[in-house]
Amino acid sequence: MDTRILTLLAVTVPLFLMAPAAPAQFGPRGGMGGPKGPQLSGAMTKLFGEHTGFSATLEMQTRLTNNPQTVVVPGKLAFLEGKSRFEMDFTQAKGTGMRPEQAAQAKAMGMGEMIIISRPDKKLSYLVYPGFQSHVEQPLSEETGGAEAKYGIETAELGKETVDGHPCVKNKVTVTDEQGRKYESTVWNATDLKNFPVKIESAQDSNPVTMSFKDIKLAKPDSALFEPPAGSTKYADMMTMMREGMMKRVGAGAPPPK
Repeated sequence: MDTRILTLLAVTVPLFLMAPAAPAQFGPRGGMGGPKGPQLSGAMTKLFGEHTGFSATLEMQTRLTNNPQTVVVPGKLAFLEGKSRFEMDFTQAKGTGMRPEQAAQAKAMGMGEMIIISRPDKKLSYLVYPGFQSHVEQPLSEETGGAEAKYGIETAELGKETVDGHPCVKNKVTVTDEQGRKYESTVWNATDLKNFPVKIESAQDSNPVTMSFKDIKLAKPDSALFEPPAGSTKYADMMTMMREGMMKRVGAGAPPPK
C-alpha cells in the first residue's frame, strides 16, 4: 500500500473516532468501536415527548477526558420513532486537534462526510461513508432500550428563557429506567414549537454534553433515510473500509495524501 495512505490513516482515524464518540444517549453506550453519533434511543426518547419524528440541524458540544478543548460537532439530524440519522462533515468539527492540512487531505480522499444511522429496533448501527460508497454495520448494546422499554419521567420547572428566538420553559427532567437508574438533564422546551426541546444538557461518563437544535421541522422523515444507501458496499470493520476506499480513489485518479 502507498505509505502516504498509511500515514493518513494513522493520523486521521484516531481523530475520527474521537469527536463523534460522545453519544447523546443515556445509560451504557451502544456499538462496538467507531463513531457513535447522537443515538437518541432508550431513555433519551422521553425528552422529546410527543415528537416521534422530526428533522433539524444539530450541534453537539462536549468536553472529553484528557482534552482541554471543547469538541463541537455540527450536522443534520433525522429522527423517527427511536431511529436516528446524523449527517456530518467531520472536517467542520472543532476542537478535535485536526490540522487544516489534515482536514484538506481527509476531504480529498473522501473521508470528510459521514452518516451515522442508529437502529435500536434492529440492535444495529450503520457508519456510512458516501465518498467511499461503503458502510460498516455495528451491533448496538442490548441495553439501549427498544420500543418495549418502560421509563418513568419527572419534570421540575426551573424558569423561562429565550433560546435562539424561541420562548422556552427551562426544565430539570429525570428519567428512570426499569432497573431504577436515574438520568438527569436540563431541557429547554420551546413553547412555540409544541414544547420541542431546542436545547438539552446532560452528561455521559462524567463528560458534559450539550445538544442544540435549529431549523426544526416537525414532519416525520422518510423511513428510507434510516437504511444504508442503495449500492453501498458493506465492510466488516471501519479500518478495512477506509483503507480499501482510499486505495480505490487513488486508483481512480484522486490525489493521494502528501
